[in-house]
Amino acid sequence: MNDYFVFIVTEKASFPIDWMCQKLKVSRASFYRWLRPTVPTPTQVRHDELDAHVVRVYTREKGRAGRDQITTILGQEGVNIACGTVGSILGDHGLRAVRMRAWKKTTTVDPDARTEHIQNHMLDQEGTRDFTSTAPGTRFCGDITYLRTGSGWLYLATVIDLCTRMVVGWSMASHMHTSLIIDALKMARDHGHLDANGAIFHSDRGAQYTSGDFQKWCAANGVTQSMGAVGVCWDNAVAESFFHI
Repeated sequence: MNDYFVFIVTEKASFPIDWMCQKLKVSRASFYRWLRPTVPTPTQVRHDELDAHVVRVYTREKGRAGRDQITTILGQEGVNIACGTVGSILGDHGLRAVRMRAWKKTTTVDPDARTEHIQNHMLDQEGTRDFTSTAPGTRFCGDITYLRTGSGWLYLATVIDLCTRMVVGWSMASHMHTSLIIDALKMARDHGHLDANGAIFHSDRGAQYTSGDFQKWCAANGVTQSMGAVGVCWDNAVAESFFHI
């Protein structure tokens, strides 16, 4: 007998179903599911709706939204969905958020800078870091960060009062020259935030802060420089924490 068969299958087929399933190597249950497609359950309907919502938001956000972000966005739209369900749907479709790892180095140490006389004034008598102040205008910290814009990198220098935790001076430019940090301190001075009897300004050991021009400006304006150790981010924790937020 020929091993190849052609069947026209109907519910009233006269040939034995068992024989047909055996020849086609399919189960009877599979045959009947094909013959009479089942109505989707409410659970399946709900899952299909959530599936469509997740893919829609992912596509709309151009792949930049991940599991947590999509869950938040759908919640704001009135779609109640668990974070884990969003993750499962993304995984089923092979989707994952696109992350841009923008990074630029802002702290460059100048090996020729003369900083032997600059101490770390953010240490208490026991050698513990102390970024507090009891009076405004007396103790500050600052740093430089970078912002990515459509026109390129923008650099931001800040001056933070350790008493009020306010940013009392800032400067922005497309460069990281020493003038960037001097302009930030000038803003703090011109707005009356520097104590006339002297103030302490703490920073890392970046080339801008160790430069001769910045040291001269601080000396001329009654500002005592303070610096931590090289490569120890905790020595300028307040400024780093502000940029993180």
